[in-house]
Amino acid sequence: MQKPVKRGNSYRIQVKYKHLRDAATRDTAKECTDWATRRLMELQLQYQEELKKLERPDIPFSELFERYYDNVGKHKKGSSYIKNYYKKLDYYCGYLANTSIYDITPQDIVALRDRRLKLVKSSTVSRELSLCSSVFTYAVSELFLLKDNPVHVIKKPSLPPPRNQRISDEHVKIILAGLDNYTAEKAPVTPAQEVAWAFLFAMESSMRRGEILGIHNKHDFGDYVHLPDTKNGSARDVPLTTRGRKLLDLLKGRKGKLLKHNSNSFRLIWQRNLAKVGLNGVLTFHDTRHEAITRLVNIQKIPVEILAKITGHKTINVLVNTYYNPSASEIAKMLNAA
Repeated sequence: MQKPVKRGNSYRIQVKYKHLRDAATRDTAKECTDWATRRLMELQLQYQEELKKLERPDIPFSELFERYYDNVGKHKKGSSYIKNYYKKLDYYCGYLANTSIYDITPQDIVALRDRRLKLVKSSTVSRELSLCSSVFTYAVSELFLLKDNPVHVIKKPSLPPPRNQRISDEHVKIILAGLDNYTAEKAPVTPAQEVAWAFLFAMESSMRRGEILGIHNKHDFGDYVHLPDTKNGSARDVPLTTRGRKLLDLLKGRKGKLLKHNSNSFRLIWQRNLAKVGLNGVLTFHDTRHEAITRLVNIQKIPVEILAKITGHKTINVLVNTYYNPSASEIAKMLNAA
């Protein structure tokens, strides 16, 4: 470090470290020396940061995402969602898609979160952030490219309260009428009637739409249906009510998959029918799961620990707080019947 040089009524000093240089003018020699000491330390840190940038590869977020998908994402149940998100990464993440993973900060993730919240629901943003977090976790724990996950430290969007919509007998009547006037006494013939059959079977079995669409004749074991592939990744056996067994008997003789629908064709018929009969925004197909679980408790008196085996919930809190939705009147009847 050079000594301060007097110039007129002030002092000037220069500092340099490697190729980095700086200079300042102060009123006294001591002020120059104090500044130079601090500035030299800053230059040393700056030089170390430059070395790190030279040593580490330039990896944009899009490249990290591609590696995540190829090695992890495409083997997950939600692989189609992950693939679609990756294909539209520029749209979802904006400039962050081409930003180096070493330069993405929690502040960037907060800005991304807030921008997306203006466009889509909080539940959608929460799902997107969870996916991005998985990608960064992969970089931390598998590739050892990062020390920290910038998504972990930010506040996630508040999720809306769980739905508690019940399905009334009138709802059932309206929906079945719109689906080619289907009744539970006959085998479904048309695509719309297959959707109607699945609607009724879901309320008897508490099975998800995708689980019902995946049933093969080989999964029918008489008093239960075996599901080898479920949302949580674990196989489970779903016991059948008498009415559920009768509904399944209507499809006897079919080989392979019991329903001809794929997820998209089923969704389109279901949504178009809701719009046609005036229930769009009132009911969702997933409400059948809420309804089935509530009926199993109210009518069948199934204890919650057995109920979790039927529904496939690994966390009983989720089952109780999200899916079991008795009304206050129903709870009063339980109390008075005890």
